[in-house]
Amino acid sequence: MKAAPLLRIARSQTNWQCFLVHTGQHYDATLSDVFFQQLELPSPDINLGVGSGTPTVQMAEIMMRFERVIEELGPDLVVVVGDVTSTLACALVATKLGVAVAHVEAGLRSFDRAMPEEINRVLTDAIAEYLFVTETEAVTNLLREGRPRNRIYLVGNVMIDSLQQFLSVAQDSAIGKELELTNGTDYCPFALLTLHRPSNVDSNDTLRVLLQAIERIADELPVVFPVHPRTQKELQKLGAGHHAQLRLIRPLGYLEFICLLSHAQLVLTDSGGVQEETTALGVPCLTLRENTERPVTVTEGTNQVVGRDPERIVAAALQVLSGKSKAGGVPQLWDGHAAERIVEVLLQEAPFRPQSTSSDAPGSSDAPG
Repeated sequence: MKAAPLLRIARSQTNWQCFLVHTGQHYDATLSDVFFQQLELPSPDINLGVGSGTPTVQMAEIMMRFERVIEELGPDLVVVVGDVTSTLACALVATKLGVAVAHVEAGLRSFDRAMPEEINRVLTDAIAEYLFVTETEAVTNLLREGRPRNRIYLVGNVMIDSLQQFLSVAQDSAIGKELELTNGTDYCPFALLTLHRPSNVDSNDTLRVLLQAIERIADELPVVFPVHPRTQKELQKLGAGHHAQLRLIRPLGYLEFICLLSHAQLVLTDSGGVQEETTALGVPCLTLRENTERPVTVTEGTNQVVGRDPERIVAAALQVLSGKSKAGGVPQLWDGHAAERIVEVLLQEAPFRPQSTSSDAPGSSDAPG
């Protein structure tokens, strides 16, 4: 969702030679291939095929394989997005080899070092040369950490670029009918749930308590739960998910998920991206974590951080269902043009080499890479 608008704008508005590298960290077809198809992304130019493993093993494999890519292509710039293992691994390799790094979605902080993503964010921002930021508090975070002001660019949110581009297409999805959530052309009330963070699903005790709260909400309306493969394994261990109105379904493609997200009466999640998408859509969201690295979704948007206390979760959900949901607006620059602003900055600032005159030089082409 973050790479698609960047690649589209870069290839349509510049003479750059752009290579799309897929590390293979997300290798399940339901979490990878379908997104390439639905977001109209071309097949990756390079797939590192890292696959499963602990975060440390994945990171080591990505770094070894990506180093060969850098050495072969000789790029002027590496753009990394988000906060996953691939983000930090590729940023480290590029920096070690003297290649400039641009980090898209920089400066977000949960201030919870127990989150693997928080380590990825902090370290990537410490070495990136170009820091592209989604919200003003992220600017403050980066300045507090000593990053130079002239390397921080408030550009908006590329996730919302994708959301705006594909929302009308997503609305044509038949997923509501397939799940029997519609009455004719209208959707019946339902809640949408996502859970995948290790802190929520790797502990049987934590997951069991969360599910008890969800089942109490399911007493009031259907709860649709696209189950992440990681979560599915833990649910099977617990033997959970048998409530009549808790609908466990396969992971969804981007378009199907956005369709349900836009029609939900309530969303419960531990995903950072879903917090942003619900804010952009004006859909009430309850974040099942003790913190968020996306505070603008709370201060300006529809998100509430309710933690893992079942009583607090249920109370907040019932308040939303009673019509007393938190009002929210769309943050600054979340207008569908973030990718354009990023490319504009890079056109002006990035250290692209002059066009090579030798077709035999590593990474040489008709345009910078």
